[in-house]
Amino acid sequence: MSRHRLGTALLATALLSGVLLSAQDVPSPAQAKAPRRIRRDPPGTFMGRRIAPVMSFEGADWLIRETREQQEQPEAMLDALKIAPGSTVADVGAGVGYMSLRIARRVGPEGLVLATDIQPQMIRMLSDNLRAAGVKNVRAICCTPIETALPKGRVDLVMMVDVYHECSDPEVTLQGLREALKPGGRLVLVEFRGEDPDVPIKPEHKMTVAQARLEVESQGFRFKGSLEFLPWQHILIFEKPEDAPGPEPKRP
Repeated sequence: MSRHRLGTALLATALLSGVLLSAQDVPSPAQAKAPRRIRRDPPGTFMGRRIAPVMSFEGADWLIRETREQQEQPEAMLDALKIAPGSTVADVGAGVGYMSLRIARRVGPEGLVLATDIQPQMIRMLSDNLRAAGVKNVRAICCTPIETALPKGRVDLVMMVDVYHECSDPEVTLQGLREALKPGGRLVLVEFRGEDPDVPIKPEHKMTVAQARLEVESQGFRFKGSLEFLPWQHILIFEKPEDAPGPEPKRP
């Protein structure tokens, strides 16, 4: 296929996924714990924000589009986070593994990437990509909208790249991510800038710093700051407080 036709096909897929304005050991759902909701927001909203629809696996080509490196600068973003070798990192909403494979190189053979997604089709594509790349330190995990399927108190860093705004139940998701993190562990949200009307993404697929802080801090996270060097996105860094309780010890 010519470069022109490939670009046209990827653009059509992105438009179908609803992202661009113009050019864009796992429990089953029956086993998942009852969610711990505190708020009662109107359906499809959270804290005044419209929740975006999940990008379908049918739009997976959008995740590996040729322009993504230029538009999102994934290596520079990961450089800024200074991920330590040997870390356990959760790539939540990993899709086909675009970020997971990059994180795997940084955590090294002693580290682990927990790549989760709610769509089994995405997990199959991710697993195929891991096999093709010969990567052994990434674990593909199919989760659910109300169960992160992450180990409690074991994760150093949770990353959600262009994902958090699509969580159907943000309150429950954040609670689960907080449980998964070690005290002092980081939650990083990479989100298209909702403050900037020139970013060519639908409004429901963007977030402002103020809205992200409102939602995430309400679930016990501490805001550490935002990095603003990417062309279109915020890098929003939160932390689970050091004095937060750890997981309950297992009974003998």
